[in-house]
Amino acid sequence: MRMLAIMAAILLGLTLLVGGTVQAADDKQLYDFYCAQCHGLTGKGDGPNVTKDFKTDPRDFTSVVDMEKLSDADIRNVIMDGGVAVSKSELMPPWSTTISEADVEKLTAYIRKLCKCTAKGK
Repeated sequence: MRMLAIMAAILLGLTLLVGGTVQAADDKQLYDFYCAQCHGLTGKGDGPNVTKDFKTDPRDFTSVVDMEKLSDADIRNVIMDGGVAVSKSELMPPWSTTISEADVEKLTAYIRKLCKCTAKGK
């Protein structure tokens, strides 16, 4: 599992070096590149970067109970502004200068697929 995440990140990185753009990536490629290292390939918060020394557990995107408490705007805010902006972990980086709004929409939709749930208020 860890090797698969590393290989996905390397493949997407090579695509960027050769002239591709992250914006051209599909939702799973974006998730694998930006999120899977901490949140895991299946979204359970068990990515290869998470060790016993981690200050907090990354959110489990497969938890319907937890994820239905969040609106899509909540998810977008965390992706764009990082964990600190929403009183969560500083380990969640802000991606607003790296990821386009269109790709944030793709990531939000993909995270909803992982939980197989709807947003708060829907």
